[in-house]
This record gives sequence, structure tokens and C-alpha cells, in this order.
Amino acid sequence: MRTEDRNAGGLYGLLARFDTPEALVAAARRAREAGYRRLDAYSPFPVRGLSRALGLRKPGVSVLVLLGGITGGSLGYFLQYWISAVAYPLNVGGRPYHSWPSFIPVAFEMTVLFAALSAVIGLLALNGLPRPHHPIFGAPGFDRASTDAFFLCIESADPMFDPNGTRDFLAALNPVAVAAVPEDRG
Repeated sequence: MRTEDRNAGGLYGLLARFDTPEALVAAARRAREAGYRRLDAYSPFPVRGLSRALGLRKPGVSVLVLLGGITGGSLGYFLQYWISAVAYPLNVGGRPYHSWPSFIPVAFEMTVLFAALSAVIGLLALNGLPRPHHPIFGAPGFDRASTDAFFLCIESADPMFDPNGTRDFLAALNPVAVAAVPEDRG
């Protein structure tokens, strides 16, 4: 069954609610072991071991920041070089056209600027933001995710997702409740 066929029923996924962070981590680990790969967990505070249980990889923001910093520093330095030594060479005070010590402050500032901008843009892009509404927000009882409940969602886009089989699998994990999350049509 293709993903498009599964989503035709208007189901985003199934959501299981747990009372403790330990139960959530155990459920996420068992779901990964069962072969589910499109998982997400929601909790009111960071839970130790949850990202490992979900199989999340390290984010690539640091690489984006490094590339942004290198790009900014290079652009800042070579722009000054091009202006001072190639396009408009002026001999000021007997200095050489390529006076690299005077280029360092601007190159440094451009490094910091481009690194910061690439961090913000990369963080937003890798997190899929801005997204003012998510289908999970309409799930019954999900408002407790910010206070005292822990949720595990298996998305219908998962290759192993079967509405009845996945519901039975989640019910076997002893959650407080299992709910269907309708697809957002807005």
C-alpha cells in the first residue's frame, strides 16, 4: 500500500499517551525494534534517552554554521582584496595594495554575521518551521503534552503503518489511551 493511498483516508497517524517518561522511552524503543521509522514523541520536558530510542540522528546545524562562517569570512576578505588591489588600487600612505592586516576585522565580522544567519536559517529549515499549525494539535488530550503527559505518534507515512495493526501494536505497549490523529486539510 502506497503512502498516498494510506493518507487518502485522512489519517495523519496514531497517538499513544503515557503517564511516565520511562514508559514513553520504552514504547519508542519497542516501536523502533518493531520496524517503525516515522515516529515522533512529545513531552513536557526533555527526556533522557528518548532521541536515541527514536533513532534520531545528530542535527546538521553545526555543519551549516561552519560553511556559513567560511563563506562570510572569505567573501569579506576577498571583497576587500578586490576593491583595494584590483578594481580601485590606491596607494595610501605607501601601504601595499594587498594590506592583509587591515582586512582582518571586516573578514572576522563577516564570518560572525554569516555564521549567525546560517544558524538561524538552518535551524528553521531543518525543523520545518515556520509551521503555525500541525495535525497533532487537534488530537484529543494533546493539550496535556506541555504539562504532564507523554505522547508517541506513529505517522501514517511510515512504510509499516496499518491502521488496525498499528493500533493493536500501540495498545500492547500499555498506554493510557490511543487516538487517531486526523490529517490537517487546512
